[in-house]
Amino acid sequence: MAHTRVRASAFEVGGWRTWVSTLSAFLLAVLFITSGVWKITDPFVWAARVSQTKVPAEWSMGVALTVGIAETVAAVLVLVPRFRRWGAMLIALLLIVFMAYFAVNYNSLRGEDCSCFPWLKEAVSPWFFVRDGLMLLGAWLAWRWAQPAQSIRAALIIVGAVAVFAGVSYGVHAARQTGAKAPDSITVDGSRLSLQNGKALIYFFDPQCLHCFEAAKKMAAYRWADVRLIGVPTAVPMPQMPRAFLNNTGFNAGLSNDLAVLKKAFPFEVAPYLVAIENGRQRAATANFDGEEPRATLRKLRFTE
Repeated sequence: MAHTRVRASAFEVGGWRTWVSTLSAFLLAVLFITSGVWKITDPFVWAARVSQTKVPAEWSMGVALTVGIAETVAAVLVLVPRFRRWGAMLIALLLIVFMAYFAVNYNSLRGEDCSCFPWLKEAVSPWFFVRDGLMLLGAWLAWRWAQPAQSIRAALIIVGAVAVFAGVSYGVHAARQTGAKAPDSITVDGSRLSLQNGKALIYFFDPQCLHCFEAAKKMAAYRWADVRLIGVPTAVPMPQMPRAFLNNTGFNAGLSNDLAVLKKAFPFEVAPYLVAIENGRQRAATANFDGEEPRATLRKLRFTE
């Protein structure tokens, strides 16, 4: 009887450990698959977000896709018991890299948007490290009481499938970056302006966004060809702010409030965002304002000299 009680007690302890590991794995999987798939299915927006965290512009797309693939793979692996330890280790590695990067760049990135989940808006702050620290603890719990990992070949198949998914998503979004039809006309400074003839540049900006301000100042120094410059605010906290924004940056653009109709034609998520139009069709669109961009792209299109 005593021997039976000892064995039962051992089974009960093993049971709650398994439940803790499984619950931790499930919660981490939900978080990381949401974050990873969001990056993979919206790569250009995430490349712009990455470039705003001091990552060089030429690396931003690669970083966004790599992180998206890694997060998605980690989420799938941690859900499957025989892959759980590998998934937990990958999640822990990602969290350590994130925390180390933001710690090193904390002073310059403090207050910047670092939202990884569509339902949660978050800025770089001490809470960022608390949140990631708690997830790191969850990764340890998922790893600690999981069964030994096995079947590396099957795990690599998962990695390959996610990478193919990311490649297809990138191709689809890249194809959408050119050729969209512009609205026939919009209202600029109180008058109707046709977008069907000649060149026009639509600059979407948030008057309270520092990145938008710096991008507009940068473009104000360009030597434009025969291009109509149009600024479109994505938010209007006060009526005078959009015009003051353009004046303060020196970006000599007309002002349009036709955000809804333009955003329907040229969908985007994050300002600043730029759309180059020629004869009623989109020639290029970008959220990259680092380094030589967008000058390099606009020069190829002969929008700038």
